[in-house]
This record gives sequence, structure tokens and C-alpha cells, in this order.
Amino acid sequence: MAKHAVFSSGAKIWRSLACAKSELRLDLTLACGQSFRWRETAEGHWTGAMGGRVWTLTQTDDTIWYHVYNSQDRHGEKGDRKRKAGVCLQIENESGKRFKGALKKEEEEPVPVTLVPNIEEEEMLRDYFQLNVKLRDLYKEWGAADPHFKRIADIFTGVRMLRQDPTECLFSFICTSNNHISRIQGMVERLCQALGTPLCQLDETSYYNFPSLSALADNSVEACLRDLGFGYRARFLQQSAKQILDNHGLQWLDGLRGVPYLQARDALRTLPGVGTKVADCVCLMSLDKAEAVPIDTHVWQIAKRDYNYASGNGQKSITDKLHRDIGDFFRKLWGPYAGWAQTVLFCADLKKFQKLKEEHLKKEGNCEEETRAAGKKTKIKSEKSGAVKTTKTKSACKKAKTSL
Repeated sequence: MAKHAVFSSGAKIWRSLACAKSELRLDLTLACGQSFRWRETAEGHWTGAMGGRVWTLTQTDDTIWYHVYNSQDRHGEKGDRKRKAGVCLQIENESGKRFKGALKKEEEEPVPVTLVPNIEEEEMLRDYFQLNVKLRDLYKEWGAADPHFKRIADIFTGVRMLRQDPTECLFSFICTSNNHISRIQGMVERLCQALGTPLCQLDETSYYNFPSLSALADNSVEACLRDLGFGYRARFLQQSAKQILDNHGLQWLDGLRGVPYLQARDALRTLPGVGTKVADCVCLMSLDKAEAVPIDTHVWQIAKRDYNYASGNGQKSITDKLHRDIGDFFRKLWGPYAGWAQTVLFCADLKKFQKLKEEHLKKEGNCEEETRAAGKKTKIKSEKSGAVKTTKTKSACKKAKTSL
């Protein structure tokens, strides 16, 4: 069985892309709740499905290293739809053991890529991480405008905004309602296992494409997803996909990249299960709307705690007006890439990264103590030196008087 690639076993199967950690940190960007399909499969190695391929990414100080696993057999949308009903039935009959025998052909050992330069894959990575945007320059601008951001930026460098596939982003974020990151990851994984096409299997872990709109829109999907623990979200997922296909067509979501931010957000809000926050997430993370600032209770708390934002203090929930006002506050503070800046602060506030913050503050405290101690020693030395000089001067004066 094929295994996940590990950089320490040799760099022969890896391709490289020049990129400093100040421009991109994989451990922060891929785990801060933008995408739910990347897993750390070895220390500092992240594996996930993107663009119909399975990737393992790792990095050194100035380089992103990537390995792509090619599937033996790629299936189209037709095969995707045929599998769906059988998958749900098998889940029900086998208590969660998913289509082991049926997918033997699809899950054959992947073929490692050759080392011939692959422009297409490099461009996919550049596009996915939006490497055309100079993050260091943005951090400087945000830090100059916002002292609080500057303190956070020293710890959380390299947090970039992903440019995800709009279908994957939208239907993943419909799953986020009243949910937390680890549970969302499980739901998205089950969604892909049930309705997506298989890509490959590594170390007994199977990887799948994200389901197509046609697969999500099928009438049997709601019941299937309820069996998988999606609850009320199952209906939203199926109905949103059906509404897009019936009223707009397959290219509608991609087309929203070319319309103004507010128009795109309002269009998304017409879909079942899509409120303002989810619409803003999709605008920011897949539709090129860098000014979109998703507001939830967590971000509201950041605004109140760190920016003394007082508006709406008497309210228990976030209204459309409050959402707009907080977003405008941050847009005025940070400028056209406000959504990117907000993601840095959101990342810094996640529990999983508190240890990183504590370690930095501890180092900072130790440095301050060392600086104070060094200053104290210098002062004592200076005082002693001054005392010696004074004694010498007095002796010299005494000697001069005696000679007179």
C-alpha cells in the first residue's frame, strides 16, 4: 500500500516553489478554519485534496515543497452520481464501513509524479495560496495602522487567505452552522466519502474529490446525509445545490468572482442555509472579495475586547446592521484587504494556537528580563567607575594642594 510522502526520506519525489515563511506558514494557514480538508500526516507535512489531485505539502524557511499523487482512475460526474445511492445504503448496512470491495480499482496504489517540471501544478499552488499578493507588505500596512495587529503579527506571520473552489467552499461552510472546526472536518470528510469520487489511498486513508453540484442536488442526498449525522444541514446542502442548478446553472458560482462584493454576497444569501456570515466567508475565501469581513460572535468579542468597539453592546445576537457596522469598522481600519487581516486575528484567537502565543510571550518576557538585568549591570558598573574616578580626582587635588 502506498504511504504518505515524507521529506526526510529523500527529496527526489518533491518539487519546490520559492516562498518565505513570512509569506506563507502552512501550519497556520491550513489549520485556521478556512479549509477543512487538510491533515497533518507527519510533523510539518500537510496532505489534502485540491483541484482533483492529492497533495502533500511541507516547507523550509524559504521553500514550499510539494508532492502530488496521481490517481490510477479518475471518474467523471456520471460515475459520481451512480455511486451515491449505493454508498449511503452500504453505510447503513455495514455500520460505517464504506465501500471497501467496490472501490478496489479506484484505490490502487497511486503513481508518484515524475520530476519533469509541471507548470500546471505550480500554477495551481500559486493560485490556491494567492502568492501574487505580497503578504509582508500588507502586514506592514496593517501594523502601521493598528498597534494591536502589529503585536499579533510578530507571532502569527504568514497567515494567507486561500482561494478555494467556490462549490467546495460554499457547501463546506453550510456545514459550519452551530459547529466547531474539528466536527466540521469530520462532516466534510463524510460528505466527500459518500458523494465524491475516489482519488487514491495512502496509509489506509482514502482521499476523495469534493462532490459535484449534480451529486449534491440528487433527491436522495438529504436522507443519506441525515444518516451521516448532518441533521438539519442535510436539507440545506441538497436544496442549495438544487436551487443553483435549477435557477442558475453549473457556472453560476464561478461567475460570482466577477461581480461586486455586495452583489455576490446578496446572491449567496438567497440560498437555503446561507446567512450573512457564511456568504462573507465564501466571498472572502473563494470569490476574490478581499474586503469581505465575516462576523460571528467570536469576531464581535475581538472587536469589543481589543478595539473597545461599543456599538451593539446591549444586543444578544448579531443583526444585519451590526454585521455591516463591524465590517465597516475593520474595513476603515485595515483597507481593501480587511478580510485577510481579520483572518490573522481570528487565527491568533483559536485555542489550538494559544501555546504558540504563550511561548512567544514567554520568550519576550525572558528577553525583557535579560535587558533589564543587563541594564542594571551596566548601571552598577558605571556607578563603580564613577566612584573610582571621583576618588582619583580627590587624591590628585590633595596632592596638588600639598605641593603648593
